Amino acid sequence: MDYEKLAGLLFPAIDKSPEDYEAEYPARELAPGAKVTRLGPSPTGFIHLGNLYGAFVDERLAHQSGGVFYLRIEDTDDKRYVEGAVETVINSLKFFGIDFDEGATMAGDIGAYGDYTQSHRGPIYQCYAKKLVAEGKAYPCFLSEEEITAIRGDQESAKATPGIYGKYAACRDWTLEQVEEAINAGKPYVVRLKSDGVPFVENGPEPKKIHVEDAVRGTLEMPENFQDTVILKATGIPTYHFAHVVDDHLMRTTHVVRGEEWLSSLPIHVELFDKLGWEPPIYCHTAQLMKLDEDGSKRKLSKRKDPELSLEYYRSRGYHPTAVREYLLTILNSNFEEWRMANPDADIDDFEFTTEKMSSSGALFDLNKLNDISKDVLLRIPAAEIYDFLKSWAAEHAPQYSHMFDDRDYMLKILDLGRDDKKPRKDLIYAEQIIDFISYFFDDMFKIEDPMPEEVPSEDVSKILTAYLDSYDHSDDQSQWFDKIRAIATDLGYAAKPKDFKKHPEDYKGHVGHVSTVIRIALMGRSQSPDVWTIQQIFGEERTRARIGGYCH
Repeated sequence: MDYEKLAGLLFPAIDKSPEDYEAEYPARELAPGAKVTRLGPSPTGFIHLGNLYGAFVDERLAHQSGGVFYLRIEDTDDKRYVEGAVETVINSLKFFGIDFDEGATMAGDIGAYGDYTQSHRGPIYQCYAKKLVAEGKAYPCFLSEEEITAIRGDQESAKATPGIYGKYAACRDWTLEQVEEAINAGKPYVVRLKSDGVPFVENGPEPKKIHVEDAVRGTLEMPENFQDTVILKATGIPTYHFAHVVDDHLMRTTHVVRGEEWLSSLPIHVELFDKLGWEPPIYCHTAQLMKLDEDGSKRKLSKRKDPELSLEYYRSRGYHPTAVREYLLTILNSNFEEWRMANPDADIDDFEFTTEKMSSSGALFDLNKLNDISKDVLLRIPAAEIYDFLKSWAAEHAPQYSHMFDDRDYMLKILDLGRDDKKPRKDLIYAEQIIDFISYFFDDMFKIEDPMPEEVPSEDVSKILTAYLDSYDHSDDQSQWFDKIRAIATDLGYAAKPKDFKKHPEDYKGHVGHVSTVIRIALMGRSQSPDVWTIQQIFGEERTRARIGGYCH
């Protein structure tokens, strides 16, 4: 077989050589140890937590080492392409604070190693496919879908591994004349890798093993590839296997972060790098995101079952991106929580992220833990920043609440409530929850949610509130204010202290706490809230009196 002639026959329009592309994409000039990483999402319209999880690893590895992090759009699977999905990817990652140095942007590519969209790089892939064909390492395959289905049937009957390889690779050893005849007849074909691997055969020789150093999992040992994998589809579009190998080499990627579901494909990628004569990048296969079911069993997060897999879930509810990033670090590096305890006020970027501290087993995602971490994170963010975040969230996701931001000073007092106490209140979690939590501060959103205490007869409610209004002085300090409530309680037959009621319940209707709860519910509509006196200072006298008077009537 004249492989050079075969390559010319298959790729007559490809006039650039691999050497041309090597010159166009030279080795990067970076400091020793600097890492080059990439995120390569598919524009399917669904960007999920796993993408962000991997992106965070990419970003930390690159930026902590003084390297480069770039965005590549991997859109070679045209059947899955969704209009507008690229914009969704870029906007979502930007929202969560993932900053790229190079790659695809809304305004076009940035960087010298583009085009960063795979569908625009067809001639490059065909050039390297031509190289493999010319060296006898790849070949055209004219098997139809019907023929491949028949081969699968034969393999099932023989209990053989499915795929195109060895004796099942019918076109592997075709002559140049056979290929020319098929092309002239208009037969469609794919280009397959001509693998050197040997499949496992019972009672046959042990297949060769490959050894790969994974930055997360250590030394991986697995059987070599023996499949004649498709590298170019009949349309001339590359498969993921081929495209990422070519691009990672030319874009000079040093570390590839991807999910463990790609482990089974690693032998194919190792062979492709070997046949192209390139050093492979360091692979970092991350653990899958898992969750606990109600029965306590672990399972993979599912697009169908778990809305929290989608990044839109966090954006629509209004989780602060800093909280999500902080939570992801707790499941990415086992030593992060210990570091955070020792450095409660440090910037998250001061933490030294390492692949060695990543789990190789399932990473457990826990929404309740995210909420707890969010409480701590929001406590460290100034009220003014939270105000801006909430205002932006409401404008995009809940415009019916935009009026809450008309009086900035009023809202800042609300958001700061209890945050400077000796034991700071941690009431704020995410925008949707915060809006609901503080809604009673706004008259149009105020509603009575809780019943009055059982210990307070209905006829006493109006007596308590009337007496409260009669004695109310907005200038009272907290001690004076509560002394008046205690006086109202004792006048109406309630214990001045809860412990008195506990000792002698037969002597009292209830205690001062029940009386203050009546006032709290009239003002806030809830039996639980931050400090009532402080809330009244934020309300002002007019709103305080109006609330109490409104309940009385």
